[in-house]
Amino acid sequence: MSSAAEDPGLFITWAYSNESFRHVQLMIDSIRKFGGEFLHCPVWVFVPETKDLENLEFKGQNIEIKLLDTPDSIRNYYYGNKVYACARAEELVGQDVRSLVWVSPEILFVNPPALFDLVGDIQAAFRPVHIQNVGLRVDENLDTFWSGVYRGAGVKDIDMELESYVDRVQLRAYFNSAAFGLDPALGLCRKWFDLFEELVTDAEFQRKACQDGWHQVFLHQAVLSALVAARVRKERLLILPPEYVYPYNLHGDVPLDRKAHSLDELVCLFYEGRSLIPEEVTDIKVTEPYKSWLASFV
Repeated sequence: MSSAAEDPGLFITWAYSNESFRHVQLMIDSIRKFGGEFLHCPVWVFVPETKDLENLEFKGQNIEIKLLDTPDSIRNYYYGNKVYACARAEELVGQDVRSLVWVSPEILFVNPPALFDLVGDIQAAFRPVHIQNVGLRVDENLDTFWSGVYRGAGVKDIDMELESYVDRVQLRAYFNSAAFGLDPALGLCRKWFDLFEELVTDAEFQRKACQDGWHQVFLHQAVLSALVAARVRKERLLILPPEYVYPYNLHGDVPLDRKAHSLDELVCLFYEGRSLIPEEVTDIKVTEPYKSWLASFV
């Protein structure tokens, strides 16, 4: 087992149900099988602090189960456990960890994720969002939602622009959070938790800005985006290429000139809601060794 100083990153994720446990096991095995230099990286799996999960075991080495006692203030809010897991991981990592990599359970690695090894001056690695959802177009005035988020992040506005990958909308900086890398020395995950908790418990903000489900679901992503854009200098922020966190869950909506044709073109994909049974995957080519490997799992 390699030490933290020898590893290019520490992966963290969250498992909360029998289904998510299966997803996490598949994700971990994909790292071990196709991760290249990340092959033996430590993986921390955060789970709810309940007795029935304390003896949970995952196949493989260098995997730690971390019980997570999420504060009541955010425990039942959309993605509150994810935010707190990242904050706790940031508190617990040693100084030798350079790259803290959050990976959602429904991420599958098919090639080495080399760019998650934050080297040189790079402090963060993110993809733009796939679709606009609650994102703010660059030609729109600030709304109540983003004004509150920016205020909490300590800025009046954000001048960074990104294009959403699937619907091609020019947005103020808005990042996908299914998988990303951060230098834990920044302390951004703890700031993420603090601001998220502040906005979740702000009754007036919730009433005025988060009345609909979309703004509740994506509040965590908006807060993280604002903090990254406000606190990481552009030259130290890596915008990951499209083969990272490819939206296989939206594959049918991806423009033809951006659509992946085969799994081996990608580094990692997000497959929420999609089957990975090889016989049922008919819209993207599954070559060997992925076909046999997936068949053995699903």
